[in-house]
Order: sequence, then structure tokens, then C-alpha cells
Amino acid sequence: MPRPDHTRALHAALLTAARGLPVIPLSRTKLPAVRSPHRGEAGTVTCRGACGRPGHGVHDATTDPARIRAMFALAPWATGYGIACGVAPAFLVGVDLDVKHGADGVTALRALADAHGFTVPPTITVVTPSGGRHLWFMADAPVPNSVGRLAPGIDIRGAGGYVVGPGSRTVAGRYLLAPGSVGHPLAEAPDALLALAMPPAPPPRPPLEEAAPRHPAEKRAAALVRFVLDSQEGERNGRLFWAACRAYDAGFGEALAPALVTAAVHTGLSEREAAATVASAGRLRASAEP
Repeated sequence: MPRPDHTRALHAALLTAARGLPVIPLSRTKLPAVRSPHRGEAGTVTCRGACGRPGHGVHDATTDPARIRAMFALAPWATGYGIACGVAPAFLVGVDLDVKHGADGVTALRALADAHGFTVPPTITVVTPSGGRHLWFMADAPVPNSVGRLAPGIDIRGAGGYVVGPGSRTVAGRYLLAPGSVGHPLAEAPDALLALAMPPAPPPRPPLEEAAPRHPAEKRAAALVRFVLDSQEGERNGRLFWAACRAYDAGFGEALAPALVTAAVHTGLSEREAAATVASAGRLRASAEP
């Protein structure tokens, strides 16, 4: 006998899929509910659904009612559903506004809109158990996921991510449509907001004929930026901190800091984390001065 929370989640997922938004079942912990078919297999498995079996998280997301029912049947413990972001044709963008741990994403988004001259249009809005908000928007192309890069309390759910759908129950409580949001159309994301959501472009590399800077300090600065750009996962923060310390030692730390942060973001660090690492190097060098 299906549990009420499971039945409600399935019903809500089917209604959402009927609007053209692909869904997957979620557990009470907000994780994909269908277990991986590759459990126990030796080695690293990189299958994203090519095997044809369910259990690949957001890669299973679909609008097909029969497949949705089948996935929920495989996970009778599912009490919620996720909606895949960054998938054609809607390219859903979820703007997660957090209001806990000292953050106020709602106020931060309002300030961001004022600062960059755009208006946040009315759209489908979901109230989270903590009192936060999820705003849903359409885009012309997928945007990347980010956590706190736009401002503290603002996370972006884009390609490869998902938002928890209204009607879901989690360990924290229920996700519900905000009053007045029932039946509301999915609004297009403001262009300025999409521009802010995109990662900064990597620093341009000079043409081959200009590859050797004329001044020794320029050559040293370019080498430090390249050192950060060549970072691999697991060493990015350490290499960034080392490069920033060397830049401050050489007397051009403040001038090179923006380029170092941009290079670190290009390797996969968040802008906030990269900026904090460079600032930490600057404080360390300042404290070491007589």
C-alpha cells in the first residue's frame, strides 16, 4: 500500500512533467531515490544512463508518465521529486534564495537587481521548509550551477542540477507553491541575471609573438597566472595561495589579485573561495612586514 507522501509526490511530479519539465523521484534527504544499477561493480563507473537502466540521478529525468510511474514504483520510499535544470527546451534555471545561517537571499537578490538595473519578473515560486524561496525561470541556453557566487544566500541551479518540486516532503518539511504562484506561467530569466550567473571569462592569453612580456615583473606575473591556470583538482587552492603569496612578495599582489581570482575560477573554484584565498595571502604577507 503506497504511503500518502509517496502518492502525493508522484501526483505532483506527473503534473509538473505535463508542463514539459522533466522529473525524477527524490528521497526524504533530497537525493535521487532510485538506487544506482552499478552498485558493487568494480572500478569507476561513468555511465549516465547509457546502460538503459534507471538509477542515474538527474540523468533519468523525464516527462514520460509511464517512466515516471515506473521510477516511483522502484523507489516506494520516495517522498518528493526533483526537476532537472538546464534541459531543452525550457532550460530551467532555479534561483535558490536561502534565509538561514545568517544569509538573506531574498534581500540579496533585490539588491542585485537594483545594482544591475533589472526587474525580477513574477514567476513560479516555491517556498522551502526553512522559509527560503526557489524562483523558476526559462533561459535560451543552460547556465552552470553556482553556490553563493552572485551573493551570499543566492545559489543557481543549472545544467546538471535540479530543484525540489512543490508537493515534496523532506526531513526538513514540505516544499509548497507560494501563494499566488499556482498556475503562474514560467517567466523568462532577465538577461542581466543570466549574465551574472555565467562564470567570468578566462584571462586572455597573448598572441605567440607577444608571449614574452618586455618587463621582468610582467613576465613574473604572467607565470603566476599560468601556474594557477594549470592547477588540477585537489591542488587548486594550494597553488592559488602560493601564487598570491609570491605576487605579494614581489610587490604587485594587489594589482594581480583580480587576474589570479579569475584564473582560479576558470579551474573550478568558486569566485568567493578564490577571493578569500588571495585575501588570506595578502593578510599573511602584511602581518609578516616589520
